[in-house]
Amino acid sequence: MEIRDRIDKILGSTLAFIMAVMVLNVLWQVFTRFIIGNPSSFTDELARYLMIWVGVLGAAYVSGKKMHVAIDLVPRKLNKKKQIQLKIIVNIVIIVFCLSALVIGGARLVYITYVLEQYSPALQIPLALVYLVIPISGALIIFYKISDILNKQLL
Repeated sequence: MEIRDRIDKILGSTLAFIMAVMVLNVLWQVFTRFIIGNPSSFTDELARYLMIWVGVLGAAYVSGKKMHVAIDLVPRKLNKKKQIQLKIIVNIVIIVFCLSALVIGGARLVYITYVLEQYSPALQIPLALVYLVIPISGALIIFYKISDILNKQLL
């Protein structure tokens, strides 16, 4: 559990830092647009990419904290043993999805954009860096779900 707590702290701090940068970025955008009268050219794109990172990494963080939205209509009708079995099945389905869609699919997306040398228009950063959050988030969710199963933290 110690490693999970460290990952939680690092991920939480990273999300807070990204949000702070995003707030400063948007304030700069408003300042340059309405006070100076000459809007900054990179702020819109940076805000968009930071929002992607916050959303995707935030999903992993929420998954690890078990604060995600869940429909618990079926589990409530089951006894404790069946609830645990259902949670294990649900976690396995989540692991399979994250592995196939986020880790493998995300890694392929990162690789393709890297090989094609795609860059963002305003910031001129490789789009592979923007998309890198997808496999990272998938790996984090897989880690959290395996940890839940192994440590029997299903309820």
